Amino acid sequence: MPLLPSVALQDGVVRHDDTLADGRDLFYYDDHGSSLTAERASDARTLDPRPATASMRHDPLTGEWISIASARQNRVFLPPADLDPLAPASATNPSEVPDRYDVAVFENRSPSFGPATVTDVDTHGDAEPGIGSSRPSVGRCEVVCFSPEHEGSLGSQAPERLRTVVEAWADRTAALSEVPGVEQVFAFENRGEAIGVTLRHPHGQIYAYPYVTPRTQRLVASVEKHGPGLFEDILAFELASERVIVRGEHWSAYVPFAARWPLELHVMPHRHVADLAETDSAERAELAELLPRVLQGIDAIYGDPTPYIAAWHQAPVNHHRDIRLTLQITSPRRAPERLKYLAGSESAMGAFIGDVLPETQAAAWKEAVR
Repeated sequence: MPLLPSVALQDGVVRHDDTLADGRDLFYYDDHGSSLTAERASDARTLDPRPATASMRHDPLTGEWISIASARQNRVFLPPADLDPLAPASATNPSEVPDRYDVAVFENRSPSFGPATVTDVDTHGDAEPGIGSSRPSVGRCEVVCFSPEHEGSLGSQAPERLRTVVEAWADRTAALSEVPGVEQVFAFENRGEAIGVTLRHPHGQIYAYPYVTPRTQRLVASVEKHGPGLFEDILAFELASERVIVRGEHWSAYVPFAARWPLELHVMPHRHVADLAETDSAERAELAELLPRVLQGIDAIYGDPTPYIAAWHQAPVNHHRDIRLTLQITSPRRAPERLKYLAGSESAMGAFIGDVLPETQAAAWKEAVR
């Protein structure tokens, strides 16, 4: 087995760099005190060539770019545990990760963005988009495996493992922010089949977009209207409310005043940091302790696993650094057997209608966390 190049990160986490059989990058992140070594098996598979980079089409009605990534139709759909593509490879399961791991990150086999970057293709970056405009979907999509186990989620991991996950998020945010043409980095976890998850293995993803996303563009406009202290003022307002779920030394979790979803929680650092890469060791350590509390709490509200999206909102790479890093956890679950569907008003007009009073869901979440 080859001895992989290794990099020491914060708090004893170690990264080992490898390459899969088709040329995709693979990174192993070992827990502090892990029994694993830098010796790892190579990817022995014979793989088809990687799909061509998808294309983006410009919507002249909204000004948004839509990535048309048809290769995603070939994704594995809810495989049995013995064919889990995110488990460590075995003689009967030649998976995406060739050897044992604590946390693993690799390039997505069917990406929405990439693998090409702006240095590889002509992106027509100087052209003014209009009717019929298209460009290559340059960028990067990565899979983050939180654990080698077949089932679970972010919230089911021990704080020690979550510390490694946080380090991987921060490390990949810094690296992807340096990729030519990347404008924004987005780390997230989709949890539950009701959200659209196709693999039960505990994992998340990281997208590196070639543009600033529509949600963040609206956020930029809000900061410009209010001033650079928007997030400081929001945090002060929320911390004075009854909607605070957890208040730590470095982070606070609260149900926002204008929550859109039946279950919605924001986790914000007390210090202004624009992205995960800017957090320090103490902030990362406390985050690893806070995450299982709130994520296990969302399951305790109804007594069984709740589908959710955990989304890290980070500032664009090169500008608008007045945006503060925030984790937004949302669930469409509005009752034990009921989900909120984005129907006419939300889907067609983007006009949300809340089903649950934010103070009511905050009380339920606080009781669940206790």
